[in-house]
Amino acid sequence: MRHETWRDMTAVASSEPVAGDAAIISASIDEPEHFAALYGRYANQLYRYAYRRVGPEHAEDVVADTFVAAFRRRDSYDTARTDARPWLFGIATKEIARWHRAEAARYRAFARSGAAPADDGMADAVADAVSARAAGPALTEALASLAPGDRDVLLLAAWGELTYEQIAGTLEIKVGTVRSRLHRARRILRARLRSQGWTEQGRTEES
Repeated sequence: MRHETWRDMTAVASSEPVAGDAAIISASIDEPEHFAALYGRYANQLYRYAYRRVGPEHAEDVVADTFVAAFRRRDSYDTARTDARPWLFGIATKEIARWHRAEAARYRAFARSGAAPADDGMADAVADAVSARAAGPALTEALASLAPGDRDVLLLAAWGELTYEQIAGTLEIKVGTVRSRLHRARRILRARLRSQGWTEQGRTEES
């Protein structure tokens, strides 16, 4: 049933969107087909975020569930928030929590294979200058070791490209909490990477 509903919603995603996100959501209360414009606007971003966290096996389900859940909650959306992206990323992050075993398995698989998550710029965002591709095993092990709340904040910043204020709204926490979680996550990642011989300049010579 979920995917039938999703197909119905996305069938009109190519229709002309209303100018702003809040306006789209408001219009969709009486004319549900307007909501599909949000899919055309944000589905790719949400898919990339979900793909990196839970892999291609579950990313489509995460995106589908995110938009179905958002559609059902659209009448409670705060239209003072003109940008719906943080709201959608918040729903997606909660959906991803249901796949926490898949996410942990994905990181373990990356660590075993020596590959990196699908983001060459990841290390620049979390450890200043380390090459994510080269540091793949250490980086993915470190990501897997983070507390879920810290990992959510880190990846919403690095992969969702949300601001501190947007992350706070997304996760319904204070901006100060975002800062402290992000600081802790980055500190843990740096420590883990350095324990594997990585510095901001790259890998050190092995002894």
